[in-house]
Amino acid sequence: MSLLKIKNLRVQFGRFPAVDGVDLHVEPGELLGIVGESGSGKSVTMMALMGLIDAPGKVTADALEFQGQDLLKLSPKQRRTLIGRDMAMVFQDALTSLNPSYTVGYQIAEVLKAHLGLKGAAAEKRVVELLELVEIPDAKNRLHAYPHQLSGGMNQRVMIAMGIACNPKLLIADEPTTALDVTIQAQIMDLLLRLQREQGMGLVMITHDLAVVAEMAQRVAVMYAGQVVEIGSVPGLFENPRHPYTEALLAAIPEHNKGAARLSALPGIVPGAHDRPSGCLLSPRCPYVQPVCRDKRPALEQGVRCYFPRGEA
Repeated sequence: MSLLKIKNLRVQFGRFPAVDGVDLHVEPGELLGIVGESGSGKSVTMMALMGLIDAPGKVTADALEFQGQDLLKLSPKQRRTLIGRDMAMVFQDALTSLNPSYTVGYQIAEVLKAHLGLKGAAAEKRVVELLELVEIPDAKNRLHAYPHQLSGGMNQRVMIAMGIACNPKLLIADEPTTALDVTIQAQIMDLLLRLQREQGMGLVMITHDLAVVAEMAQRVAVMYAGQVVEIGSVPGLFENPRHPYTEALLAAIPEHNKGAARLSALPGIVPGAHDRPSGCLLSPRCPYVQPVCRDKRPALEQGVRCYFPRGEA
């Protein structure tokens, strides 16, 4: 049984489909990477899973299952019990996610109290253990620090500590290294990978960094304009991209443009609410577009959403 199963997920804001028929699954202990440019629906997909889409957003799905449980059929109370304990999320900006009015130790202890019923000395002991687990030095004293007293990298480690506090089966990391130094980014990624392996949890990594996905993930889903346009194993998808958008993303990596006067780029922008094509959503930007691409939207078949896939199947 899959740890996570998403089928035909749609998130609508008025007339705008931010997520448009996404199918995904995550197996126990698997690391799935989700990539795509800004506005492709990566974060909104996972926020819908976590129940974080507020009005006027509307979430529908044929299946939104976690360990066989249909999340859309759970009561708000049942879902709150699940979220944060068995399924947790690390957001991209730790300083805006943490409450500046409370110490980091208090905020981690809140998670332990809400989901495990830990209080007092037992909770404090577990908080120190978690801070040590995410490699925060002098953990006993740092639990009394406020977010503004810690660096960006330390606050991100605090967010990870909160995420893994209840030993979740699934952890979602949404751009966890945004605005961090390159060396700190590497440390955070190494930390997440070590924790994922040690605890055997499923990990969904949302990122713009294709190099991170290539090194860490078992599978990768490429999203564009709210749809999964290609999904496949690593390194297969990187060695043989079949969708023109995946091909363009890989071609834009600086290492692939050595000696060139300009970086390779895909012209145009992601379609918005009022300029969505009736056919393939990439058709206005695609160098391989054919008449059928403009008329009818392709389905995701054999891991690629394209009438004329590149490379070999």
